[in-house]
Amino acid sequence: MKKIKDYFEDETLLDNEFEFHLRKGNIIKFRGAKDLVKAHLEKSKHNLGLVNLLIENGKYNDWIVVSLYYALYHSCLALLTNKGYSSKNHTATLLFLIKNYSDFSYEEVEMVEELSISKSDAEFYTDLKQERHNASYSTKNIFTKDKVTELRKDTISFINKVEAILEG
Repeated sequence: MKKIKDYFEDETLLDNEFEFHLRKGNIIKFRGAKDLVKAHLEKSKHNLGLVNLLIENGKYNDWIVVSLYYALYHSCLALLTNKGYSSKNHTATLLFLIKNYSDFSYEEVEMVEELSISKSDAEFYTDLKQERHNASYSTKNIFTKDKVTELRKDTISFINKVEAILEG
């Protein structure tokens, strides 16, 4: 996958990659999608509940990161379903977010400045995706309590932003 900044800086690249995922069927439009917005947000919060239990336990930082990623991912799926789409691919989901939640006019940016999915939010998504991969497949415990705390705070902030967008 290209770097996030490449998609923000090169609209043609973003469009080509997005169209590829549409043709491949990784992103599809379907009628019942909007009915799933609430379900994805509930699943996101469910995963955050697991994070809290694991933090209380004081062990399993790798699974905290995995759970944080899926909490974040389900909030992203809520944004897709809100526009009538579903995704079968994590990269396709990210491209959809950049394409559909980042390109605002000046007036819109002024109005929803605090609510839009920014470049840094998209970069956080991909960073956490990589951390989730490391947590799932590494044989080492590589996540400190501080790192988990930071990821948890950023994930909650991202989910709050998603909820604000959906309410707006």
